[in-house]
Amino acid sequence: MLYTRDNVIPAARRGSRAELPGGDAGREEGAVKVADRWAFRRRSWRVAGVGVVAIVALLAAGCSGRTSSSGSSQGGQVQVGLITKTETNPFFVKMKEGAAKEAAAKGAKLLTAAGKFDGDNASQATAIENMVAAGVKGILITPSDTKAIVPSIQKARDKGVEVIALDTPTDPQSAVDALFATNNFQAGVLIGQYAKAAMGGKPARIATLDLAPGITVGVLRHNGFLSGFGAASVDDTATNQVTASQVVCSQDTQGDQAKGQTAMENCLQKDPSINLVYTINEPAALGVYTALKSAGKQSGVLIVSVDGGCTGVQAIQEGRIAATSQQYPLKMASQGVDAVVNFASSGQKVSGYTDTGVTLITAKPQSGVESKDVQFGLANCWG
Repeated sequence: MLYTRDNVIPAARRGSRAELPGGDAGREEGAVKVADRWAFRRRSWRVAGVGVVAIVALLAAGCSGRTSSSGSSQGGQVQVGLITKTETNPFFVKMKEGAAKEAAAKGAKLLTAAGKFDGDNASQATAIENMVAAGVKGILITPSDTKAIVPSIQKARDKGVEVIALDTPTDPQSAVDALFATNNFQAGVLIGQYAKAAMGGKPARIATLDLAPGITVGVLRHNGFLSGFGAASVDDTATNQVTASQVVCSQDTQGDQAKGQTAMENCLQKDPSINLVYTINEPAALGVYTALKSAGKQSGVLIVSVDGGCTGVQAIQEGRIAATSQQYPLKMASQGVDAVVNFASSGQKVSGYTDTGVTLITAKPQSGVESKDVQFGLANCWG
């Protein structure tokens, strides 16, 4: 009982003795009965109220569960992951800047990671696991080891994460939802065609300073260069680097300037008559130039490359590099972020290959080879 005898006394005193037959005992007994009835009703209302609150709470919990299970696209901030090969290469530095800018513009949160060096698959695999655990909606990746990373990518896709390769296709390309990249084979073709025209019929003694064994972007650029030069009959479906009789030295550089210098020094020891050098990227090309200058051979060797960074275009302006195929990492990154944000809101994933463009940049154009000048290169460079 939630009331006492004292609670009912004031109610009994409201009436006169004449109004309650049977004297004090009758009056008190009647008052107690009235109080009992009202107390019961109060208890019933309280019990009913508790039940209604409990039902409302259960319904609210059910609705809340449905909302959270749909992920960040239902009112939360979309999370986008970006995993690059390294944090030091200017190409990937600019890619990261572009992704961060686009993510901020779209109200998304960007999570980033990178390998410790070009070819560091273990760090990239760990980054994928961490980003999936963090709840990203999509991952943009420039794969270091284009084959070894595939199982990690598949695990992420199995959990509903959209995975897009940037710059470098996986092997197979279908391991990701989509690829946003330069046509790397065409980038090689352009500098091969340029080198052929610039050599003017002079017999070529070629050194190729490549990336690393089996990496798709390296295979495509290398083969494209030899195809464009006319030294080898190969297309973009080849999965291994080809060679040719004019190639007298091939060395891997991992796209690093210091390793490019060492590789060129080794090639000069092997064949001092080298007069044409293809490099996987501009950092390697600058290493080549340093080695040639140290050997007093910088004026007699043509260097061609791929990237189109501001440092590389300036090197063309200064005569250290003859030509480069310019690519556009900002475009790759921004389109990748947009695709993930769109997936978060619409549930529609992108697919296939998107060509983000490539342009031959040179200060010395050659007849029959389409190119743009240094001013265009500087206006569109990165880094």
